Amino acid sequence: MASDPETVVKVLDHVSRSPESSQREIAAHAGISLGKANYILKALIGKGMIKTENFLNNKNKWGYRYVLTSKGVKEKVNITKNFVRKKMAEYEKLLAEHE
Repeated sequence: MASDPETVVKVLDHVSRSPESSQREIAAHAGISLGKANYILKALIGKGMIKTENFLNNKNKWGYRYVLTSKGVKEKVNITKNFVRKKMAEYEKLLAEHE
């Protein structure tokens, strides 16, 4: 996937918290364009990290719900761990440079 891990985690996080969100809402939460949100969601669906389900909303129209799969949960954890490790290494490097 061509997106940075932090953005992917934001998308996965929003999907896990608000599965009935629109792509526009997911894009706003992640701070990305609607087109990029669409691209990321399609990639995540293709990799089996998210699946879509139909649901009936209050206006009696069909919509989609994005559901995090167990693979998506694991990937979210792995990306987050790698991100934290990277930031800790950067922090330790800065500390060493200023000692």
